[in-house]
Amino acid sequence: MMDRPSRETRSNASDRVQDAESSSKDLEDLQDLDAKINALLPEQYQHCYDTVKPSSMGSAGLKFDRNGKVAWNEIWTSFCDLALAGGPPHRGSLLEPASAEDVFREPEKYQKVVEEIARGFWLTTRLPVLPRASVGWVVVRCRSSAMASWLVRAIMAENVFARHDREMLSLPAGPQFRLGEEIKNVITALAKTCHYWTDHMSDNRQEIDLAHGNDTTGESALLEPATAEEALAEADLYDDIAEKIRCGVKEATGFETKTRGALGWVGVQCPDESSAVWLMRALIAEKVAARREADVLYIPVSPNFAVENRIPKLMEIVARVRRLHAVQLASKRHDDKAVNV
Repeated sequence: MMDRPSRETRSNASDRVQDAESSSKDLEDLQDLDAKINALLPEQYQHCYDTVKPSSMGSAGLKFDRNGKVAWNEIWTSFCDLALAGGPPHRGSLLEPASAEDVFREPEKYQKVVEEIARGFWLTTRLPVLPRASVGWVVVRCRSSAMASWLVRAIMAENVFARHDREMLSLPAGPQFRLGEEIKNVITALAKTCHYWTDHMSDNRQEIDLAHGNDTTGESALLEPATAEEALAEADLYDDIAEKIRCGVKEATGFETKTRGALGWVGVQCPDESSAVWLMRALIAEKVAARREADVLYIPVSPNFAVENRIPKLMEIVARVRRLHAVQLASKRHDDKAVNV
């Protein structure tokens, strides 16, 4: 007569069944996330974005026309891979708009910077420019709100601050911006991302993709950071929200977190650069503005998160993305082991 399984054996068997069911659900969720990411990327990166390396082609030098002005439309023959797809961010740290106080302190210098950025935008993209629309920003009119929404996410991943309101896209400016540094950075970020949108995204992929949850019209809110000026204007509220997000992210990911550094962000120390890239890309696909500096992932913080239940929503997304990253790593190890057997 066969012995009956002990209570412990029955419990272990039940746990294995639950783990198998959980694993199957996780793999389905991972496939859904993968579909969102691929729907967000130009065709050349679809289903192969994990092979993109964060290595730079080097910085193009300035070229000047016969009048001594920078020939922005003649500088680039090609661009590095999109940071959104896993390529190298254009900047190593975040470039932000100047505060109104800084602008009013040096209005003539600011106006020259704005005029040069506007000239560079027009030469490289042929998008209409509204240089005086908002203090600290240069605004371009995109061809659609879908384009502006996609560009915001792609430009932020390049470590250049960006915002949009329907088809109006805003990029930073400041009186201290230098020609071969910050001015070039802003123009390059728009030229690069606009190139990928215009030349590498098919017409049907430049439209709304509700099937994969990518509402690129901008009607569905992107969770985005506050500027430094906005954070300082509501310092107490901002500090409270930043600490809640920092603690929540640390609990959800198990990674060390920090609020010191760029206002508007919580930094997350990832195990390596590839993890930071994977998590950044996944968060962006889930409508969370994100960026990275090497192996540090940055998650947005804003006083606006105090309304409409946005902090729990952000924590839910971060926890899910972190869990699916672990599933992806386990799946990859399993596949590698199978190949080597």
